[in-house]
Amino acid sequence: MIHINNLRFHYPNGKSILNDMSLELSSGSIYGLFGRNGEGKSTLMKLMAGLLFPKAGDCFVLEEDVSKRSANVLQDIFIIPEDFELSALKIATYEKVNSAFYPKFSRELFYELINEFKLLPTENIANLSFGQKKKVFIAFGIAANTKLLLMDEPTNGLDIPSKSQFRKILASTINEEKCIIISTHQVRDLHSLIDHVVILDQTKVLFNQSLAKVSKYLWFGKTSQDIEDTLIYSDVTFGGKAIHHRKDKNETEVDLELLFNAALSETEKINNALKNSYREAII
Repeated sequence: MIHINNLRFHYPNGKSILNDMSLELSSGSIYGLFGRNGEGKSTLMKLMAGLLFPKAGDCFVLEEDVSKRSANVLQDIFIIPEDFELSALKIATYEKVNSAFYPKFSRELFYELINEFKLLPTENIANLSFGQKKKVFIAFGIAANTKLLLMDEPTNGLDIPSKSQFRKILASTINEEKCIIISTHQVRDLHSLIDHVVILDQTKVLFNQSLAKVSKYLWFGKTSQDIEDTLIYSDVTFGGKAIHHRKDKNETEVDLELLFNAALSETEKINNALKNSYREAII
């Protein structure tokens, strides 16, 4: 789906945001894109969408260089940025004006989602709150049925019931032909959706693993003396929670916040733990 090779990017007169980055993302997954503020998550998504252009290297989406902005590729990409402006139109008018750019757009699905979000097609977008505008944008992005859906902080501005609706709706849309990438700091809002984690740090990809692999080889829980020999990372701010080599222990739910902190502070340990466990499994 996405092939990024030796990608470099910086803004005019600015420091390097992405430096010699390489990454491959496949269809059929929902990726969580994490990183500290200013690590290039939004920039990377804009490069994937063809809204920015690499200073060096390549970004291929659906086997085409997205920077060439081919209509065939752009009609299969939709991005929901963190900050956005929507035209001061009625929701129904907005749909009619913009849906023509997406051949696989489903009007039925769009109005179904608008109804589920408790909005009316006759409402003027200018009169909506930020959270309601985001619902319109999310409904449109999902109904566009693009192969690549990019979402930057999609749950910002949504209330608790709307976040639950969002998770349910998004989970029902993924299939083997689609790739969904979500950049967020709201890890707890989306932990049940994401099946692959990518972490950026200091202009590069620091961590890139499926949660299935993480769950298979790592164990999350509180440290005790009898399992200290398997310890990889612990954090007292998380009530003594830790990450261990799983070995013969029961499978646990992946703690994304703990995994994120471990990847930042013990990068080599966490990556080697997964690499070595995988090697042991195939020997």
